[in-house]
Amino acid sequence: MSQNFHCGRFVLNAARPLIMGIVNLTDDSFSGDGLHGDVAAAIAQARRLIDEGAHIVDIGAESSRPGAHPVAAGEETERLLPVVEALRDCGVPVSVDTVKPEVMRAVLDAGADMINDINALRAPGAIAALAASRAGICLMHMQGEPATMQSDPCYDDVVAEVAGFLGERVAAAEAAGIARNRIAVDPGFGFGKSLEHNIELLRRLGELVVPGLPLLVGMSRKSMLGLITGRAAPERVPAGIAAHMLAVLRGARILRVHDVAATRDALAVLQAVEDY
Repeated sequence: MSQNFHCGRFVLNAARPLIMGIVNLTDDSFSGDGLHGDVAAAIAQARRLIDEGAHIVDIGAESSRPGAHPVAAGEETERLLPVVEALRDCGVPVSVDTVKPEVMRAVLDAGADMINDINALRAPGAIAALAASRAGICLMHMQGEPATMQSDPCYDDVVAEVAGFLGERVAAAEAAGIARNRIAVDPGFGFGKSLEHNIELLRRLGELVVPGLPLLVGMSRKSMLGLITGRAAPERVPAGIAAHMLAVLRGARILRVHDVAATRDALAVLQAVEDY
């Protein structure tokens, strides 16, 4: 089955792992990299990540950290549009991390090539917004919502339940006319999951791999790594590299990271061994 991921104006070959670099316009990022709506800084950071090897840049203007509160759609759009417009000819797909259909429509009109939706297009009108475009979409699993998702996450079998949810959302997207080659899926590390749930997901990640659907993972600087290592968010780069290489060995094809250059180098070593 084809490994091509159709992402707006781009077709990406996901046969080898792709790097998605994070550009965070929020005020309250868990990782300490929030740019507080600074458009010029966001554009500069995106270009730096591309120079470091990012295949996709993912721009967000609403925090989804545990306990985060929503940002009004107008404010979110106002932060995003200048950045999307400035980067539309940057040479790689521009992804926007949002859950709001009105924001999706605005950024797609401005030139975004992908939507990264932690709510998996469950908001009324979200599927229609994507179906009317050529954009790629990442559908993520989340138990609960950011404000409360870490209060008491509970599963009988986290891997089976995540797989079932993602299968249902892919089917819903396809039924609305979103081609399968435009869809990626994300198990949602840290989104309504305890450390034990996250470790089980990573250990059994191969069970979530579906041919033709790139598996995206994002563990960069997350609290699960802090619980394992005892380190603060900015000091979790080595742990994130280790976690993402384990994910690649289990079938992940898109890595959403803060630290693009380090991830690129780790992938180069892994690929050299695989190609030998």
